[in-house]
Amino acid sequence: MTQPRSKIRVAVIYGGRSGEHEISLQSAASVIRNLDRERFEVIPIAIDKKGRWLLNELTMLEGTGKSLPMIESAPKVVLPPNPTASGGGGLVPLGSTGATRAIDVVFPVMHGPLCEDGSIQGLLELADLPYVGSSVLGSALGMDKDVAKRLAREASIPIVPWIALKKEPWSRNPSATADAVKTQLGYPCFVKPANTGSSVGVHKVKEPSGLDAAIRDAFQYDTKILIEKAVAAREIEVAILENPDPGLPPLASVAGEIIPTHEFYSYESKYLDENGAALRIPADLKAEQMDEVRALAQKVFSVLELEGMARVDFFIDKNTGELFFNEVNTIPGFTSISMYPKMWEATGVPYKELLSRLIDLAVGRHARKSALVREFHGK
Repeated sequence: MTQPRSKIRVAVIYGGRSGEHEISLQSAASVIRNLDRERFEVIPIAIDKKGRWLLNELTMLEGTGKSLPMIESAPKVVLPPNPTASGGGGLVPLGSTGATRAIDVVFPVMHGPLCEDGSIQGLLELADLPYVGSSVLGSALGMDKDVAKRLAREASIPIVPWIALKKEPWSRNPSATADAVKTQLGYPCFVKPANTGSSVGVHKVKEPSGLDAAIRDAFQYDTKILIEKAVAAREIEVAILENPDPGLPPLASVAGEIIPTHEFYSYESKYLDENGAALRIPADLKAEQMDEVRALAQKVFSVLELEGMARVDFFIDKNTGELFFNEVNTIPGFTSISMYPKMWEATGVPYKELLSRLIDLAVGRHARKSALVREFHGK
């Protein structure tokens, strides 16, 4: 009889075919370094920019610093959408005689399209594996900024005015978009892809002459973009964690504030300029504002059917004090200096404990789903 393993085998998946590939390598390095080795056996799985899955060993990654390498010579594996006899999925080697590597739970540490949008989550559902974070539905809703805003508006969550735009209609009649921006939003405005994160392809447009170029660039990253009214605002974020009791509301951290030194919190200020932004945790808010933004973040988490974790981002108008929901990140940055873990640390949940809680939530949620009846035979 096979003896049960003493540790939970956690596959940390990182990289991916996304413009946020390099950011994922930094987040995953931090996650792997901080997972509790007393409880978890870590299996690092890299996905390169061509979509190939590479099975790494921890010894390959020793001494690699704040970012993980993409080791192209590592053994290639696949995760077939086909549960094993024991009920979960396993990594199957390609082009070798190696054995299938069993997995207990998956921690996806990837950002952007094909990673954070429900794609990898769908594969993990078919493989019958527990995984950290939101389901297919929640991931897709959180990734699509346009649909997320529509649902938020339906739930009376305040948002800034925006226009959603598909590439083909815009190409046929760009002047109609220019007119709509002028009459509905005004200048300045922000142009951004609907399904990316990390401020990839985001532009602040100050006058009509800059609109066309910003739209063209945003369409390089997505087939749908958003154009939003710009407000003079502070950027406030709240970290949300699913409640271990499924009948209770999600947990909210203290709010933090991003104070960019650039004109706005751009990709450059986030990742290329080490002095691009200051982080203030907790945010300098009145007690009632802190309570309001935390409650709104919990509401967004529930309205968008999110699970596991999310970072919910808001604007606070500098002139009126009004709060506006901006977007959610269902797999937020996970470096040791990223806002999500730092906000939880300030709320009393250290980084290592946070990772353990997320894995426990994934296992518990999978167990509840596994108890559902999959067959119907009638009466």
